[in-house]
Amino acid sequence: MDRHIVPGIEAKHAAQAHREDLKIQDEYGCRCMTYWVDEERGSAFCLIDAPDEEAVKKMHDQAHGLIPHEIVQVNSNVVEAFLGRVTDPEGYYDPNEPNLKIFNDPAFRIILVSQTKDSRLLKNDLGVRKSEKLLALYHEIMRQQLHENQGREVELKGERFIASFVSVTQAMACAAGIQKGLHVAGELIDLRVGLNAGMPVTQDKSIFGDVIRMAEYLCCTGASNQIVMASIINEIYKDDGKNNLADESAFKSVSPTNENVLQLMFDVLEGRHMDSQFAISDFCLSTGMSKSKLYRQSTTLLGMSPNELIRDYRLKKALSFLKTDRNIAQTTFDVGFSSPSYFTKCFQERFGISPLAYKKLG
Repeated sequence: MDRHIVPGIEAKHAAQAHREDLKIQDEYGCRCMTYWVDEERGSAFCLIDAPDEEAVKKMHDQAHGLIPHEIVQVNSNVVEAFLGRVTDPEGYYDPNEPNLKIFNDPAFRIILVSQTKDSRLLKNDLGVRKSEKLLALYHEIMRQQLHENQGREVELKGERFIASFVSVTQAMACAAGIQKGLHVAGELIDLRVGLNAGMPVTQDKSIFGDVIRMAEYLCCTGASNQIVMASIINEIYKDDGKNNLADESAFKSVSPTNENVLQLMFDVLEGRHMDSQFAISDFCLSTGMSKSKLYRQSTTLLGMSPNELIRDYRLKKALSFLKTDRNIAQTTFDVGFSSPSYFTKCFQERFGISPLAYKKLG
């Protein structure tokens, strides 16, 4: 899938360009499946079955000269899950060009990400039967609210759920319905919900990758059973929809400035957490913040000091590593701890279970 940034683009322009692509697609081994056009945001996205990125660029260049700004490899099933189709929708025909099918279908989507406590930790905390019943209830309510609010299920794997919506109002109603449906169970499973919005293709190498990632970061800023909205959600969410929410105190909005800070801190952590020598001085240098500012931002946004944040990030990474065939010593060093004994101590203190016992719960 590629993205073209074309200020002032109209649906008819996109249809004409797509028609020119279809004329020569075979010359480049391509199959132009469909496209999306967003007049308001000046963007178009093409879904193409192609041998490589270069073939897409050359085909577009010869057909109409509009070289894509970004290209990402996608799975058509995932595209359909996010956007609802992989073929052309119904359109209309211009009287002046009766053979030109035109449609205006933006690819801009509202993305909902919900997360619960790790399933193995829930088993340890609540017992196998109770934890399984709560997760089953979580899945049931998720799908029920998704159906009622016309959302699309993209992923539901254990603790993480991803859904896509065309309407902000429906996305918010879905989040509120999930929260209300789970009620006390939401706190027991430590439910977190993040809402963000954006385009499917950016500089990230996966479809809606940066949109999902920010929604996950937002989940980290909220309290248990709270919904956290990105600034863009807050901007476009309609007042009449907001007034229909039963409990607005359960919702939290993050400013654009704080989103940038979150992005910066987590990007640094993702790139440096494996380094056991990574220290607060390195964290400050990488983020361009003084020690006092980093401390203030970390405690305000995430409720923990920078040192606590680094340790917590590493320990959460360890949870996923311990679900693989990595042993405890390998996991220790892969997540940036220099001592297996210290890693075990921190893990036990953070999660109430030893790494070995956690691994056996699988």
